[in-house]
Amino acid sequence: MLLGVHCSVSGGLEKAFTEAKKLDIDTFQIFTRNQRQWKAKPITKKEKESFTKAFSASKIKTAFSHASYLINLASDSDELWNKSVNAMIAEVERCEALGLAYTVVHPGAAKDKDENTAMETVVKALKQIIKATKGNNVIILLENTAGQGTTLGYNFQHLAKIIDMTESERTAACFDTCHAYAAGYDISNNHGFKKTFEEWNKLIGANNLKAIHLNDSKTQLGSRVDRHAHIGQGEIGNQAFKLILKSFPHIPKILETPKDGNMDEKNLEVLRTL
Repeated sequence: MLLGVHCSVSGGLEKAFTEAKKLDIDTFQIFTRNQRQWKAKPITKKEKESFTKAFSASKIKTAFSHASYLINLASDSDELWNKSVNAMIAEVERCEALGLAYTVVHPGAAKDKDENTAMETVVKALKQIIKATKGNNVIILLENTAGQGTTLGYNFQHLAKIIDMTESERTAACFDTCHAYAAGYDISNNHGFKKTFEEWNKLIGANNLKAIHLNDSKTQLGSRVDRHAHIGQGEIGNQAFKLILKSFPHIPKILETPKDGNMDEKNLEVLRTL
């Protein structure tokens, strides 16, 4: 089904496979590093061997990372922008060492810049990251956002423009259900779902959809507020998730719902039933 969760790496990166086996999933997303800190040590030979061995012994078809939330590739601060670029270069290198297919990143926040200038800043960053990791196979996935504050990516046109201007096969996109709904894309019913993905395919391209985050939304359509809810317990409802599972069996689909007790198991059960 290519259905999974964001797995914990507490105690070692290879521990993600322990959780994956317990949940009987065939894909997952992880943080390859402490996402609350800028600096991270390179992957050691021992870490790489342990992860690769666990990967080979698992039923995981594909795995990828989510880059640090500290990163802002649109920043108007030279210091923060440089830190963000260097952190992304390191993240891509870590993913390559571990055999991860993608790393997901939010496009960033414009702050005092206009959106077009901010998007150009993101493109400049991506070009630098891709150049610095030449020969690397990891694809950088830009995630659509809810549009809180001055964040870019709440409009599919933002992602399309950044991907087009970067001019690299190593950039694509990740679709987040909660973010899309909060940004005003009504995927809760058949008509709205079809309309949303027709727009996505027209602007971004079906071939650029590489991963999906499955989250219900605590907030209403167009709220521009990013609050994830358990599947079927938010404003979106079950129909959207049923349509995604049937429409995109070939795309890895990851739960990013709140980590309450055994709710990963319960959310996966709901999705499998759908």
